[in-house]
Amino acid sequence: MPGQAAERARTAAALRIICVAGARPNYMKIKPVMDALEARGAEVVLVHTGQHYDEAMNDVFFRDLGIRTPDRYLGAGSGSQAEQTARIMLAFEPVVGELAPDAVVVVGDVTSTVACGLVAAKAGTLLAHVEAGLRSRDWSMPEEVNRVVVDRLSDYLLAPSPDAVDNLRAEGYREDQVHLVGNVMIDTLFANRERALASGALEQLGLTPGGYGLVTLHRPANVDSPEALAPLVGALMKVAEELPLILPAHPRAATALRELVTTDRIRLIPPAGYLDFVALQAGARIVLTDSGGVQEETTALGVPCVTLRDNTERPITVSEGTNILAGLDPTRIVEIAQRVLADPPAARRPELWDGHAGDRIAEVLLSGGSAATRLRPTDLAR
Repeated sequence: MPGQAAERARTAAALRIICVAGARPNYMKIKPVMDALEARGAEVVLVHTGQHYDEAMNDVFFRDLGIRTPDRYLGAGSGSQAEQTARIMLAFEPVVGELAPDAVVVVGDVTSTVACGLVAAKAGTLLAHVEAGLRSRDWSMPEEVNRVVVDRLSDYLLAPSPDAVDNLRAEGYREDQVHLVGNVMIDTLFANRERALASGALEQLGLTPGGYGLVTLHRPANVDSPEALAPLVGALMKVAEELPLILPAHPRAATALRELVTTDRIRLIPPAGYLDFVALQAGARIVLTDSGGVQEETTALGVPCVTLRDNTERPITVSEGTNILAGLDPTRIVEIAQRVLADPPAARRPELWDGHAGDRIAEVLLSGGSAATRLRPTDLAR
């Protein structure tokens, strides 16, 4: 009704919402939320914590996605988990005090997510967690600790998939906190897919669709020691005997990869921008990865994915997508990759991975009330 729409627009215009990003993947997740909030009239303040920052890479990434310059840059820099958390909290606290936001939105599972979530919760501000409820069941992963902590602090638990909702319900969260909204990463992917396919990335590398496999390795447990990385590279070289592989080398692994890769069937290239990387995924016959985001994007693109990890916080990509969890045993990795090449899984995409998760999140935030009117995280249901 026109009257209700006008009232909602007035309400949205009165809201100030801080959106936090600390690493490039976070921008892929936060941008659809920002766009949807701003389209509805809310004031959005974009804060870059500086947890991960490379000026050249960030400039390309921001340009690819059409992301505006952050309103605040905290300059947290690198360091141990404790050092980063402390620096981000110290820098973010005065921003929250100055702006007095109605809500803070954090995404994913990085240090910035939990650090800014703690500040928002202690300030009494409503906190929304995008990608709530994901669980790897691996407590040795810092990301798993971050997910659990920020979910406990959050007023809005914005889940990307039914399995995440199930996790939150099993952990005792109230129904009014939990919202199945879909996957914001897929919003960004679908919004940029045609531009990516027209980018010319494959032609520039002399590749043809279906004529190569794509590899990404970046998780510290996989790349920070030769003892862990060498067996994975050995498995990849066996797979490359059947299909040439392209490997955009993450900075933390590039030197070790150059020493370990001894076949020209694996081609190391510099890290790709967002559009070029989407094009590389879309054109690949198979993707081998340790990235959670790549598991999601390949599922949305219908591309077979083999995950080089013992667990995944995105099991829906296995149960309802094109992903297969291979583990870290080199023999098993080779066997699964060969099987996928011979008989690829059918394309499947989970429900609500439709490009409109940001819109659903905006509706939840703009209709959910204020810190003074809604139940807070440890309140009992009325």
